[in-house]
Amino acid sequence: MEINAFSLLGGVLLGLASSLHCAVMCGGIASGVVFLFDPRDTTRRVRVLMSAQAGRIAAYVIAGAMLGAAGAGLYGLFDHAAAYRLLQWAGAATLMWIGLSVAGLLPSLSALDRRVAVLSGAVAKGLSGMRRFPVAGPFASGLAWGTIPCPMVYAALFTAVLTGSFAGGATLMAGFGLGTLPAVTATALGVTALARVEAKAYARSIIGLAIAVLGFSTVYPASPTAGLLCLAP
Repeated sequence: MEINAFSLLGGVLLGLASSLHCAVMCGGIASGVVFLFDPRDTTRRVRVLMSAQAGRIAAYVIAGAMLGAAGAGLYGLFDHAAAYRLLQWAGAATLMWIGLSVAGLLPSLSALDRRVAVLSGAVAKGLSGMRRFPVAGPFASGLAWGTIPCPMVYAALFTAVLTGSFAGGATLMAGFGLGTLPAVTATALGVTALARVEAKAYARSIIGLAIAVLGFSTVYPASPTAGLLCLAP
C-alpha cells in the first residue's frame, strides 16, 4: 500500500479528538516534567516542554511503526479491496468510540484513568534522576512519558496496526502526537480552559457527538472526509 495523503491528517484528527482527555490526564505530567528541570524563565520553560513533547511523540511514532509493520501480515491475508474497507470502518469505529465515550454514551474511562494517574505519579517521581541532564533529560523524560498507558493512545495504536505498514503506522502516530500537542502544551503552560470545558457535561456531550459524527463521515461515501483515517489500497 502507498501512504494516503490524508493518513497524517487522520492521525491529527484522532489526536484532536483526544484533546479534552489529554489536557486533563497529561497536562499535570507535562507540568511536572517542566518544573523538574527548574526553568528560570518562560523561554527555558517552553524549551523544556517542547523537548519533552518531542520525546513523547517519538515514543508514539516508534510504537506505531512497529505495530504497523506487524499489521502488514494481517493485511496480506485478505482481499485488498475488502481489507481497505475493513481499515476504513475500523478507523471510523475507533473515532466514534472516542466521541461516544467523551459524550458519556459509552462506558466511562474514569476507572482506567484513575489507575493511569497513580502510575503517572510514580513515573514522575522516577524521572527525578533526569535533573542531572539538562539537555537530554527533557527528551528522555518525554520518551518515558510516552510509554504510560492511555486509552486514547491505545485507540490510535489500534488504528496504526490497521494501516498495515511500518511507514503508515509511524505516520499516523506522528499525526496523533501532533494533534494532542496544543492541548497538552496549553495546559502545562497554565491555560485551564480545556479542563473547565471537560468538567461541563453538556460541553462534553456536544464535543463527543461531534467527534462521533466526524468518525462516521470518514466512511460515508459522499463525505469529503471519506477515507481520512486509512491508506490507499
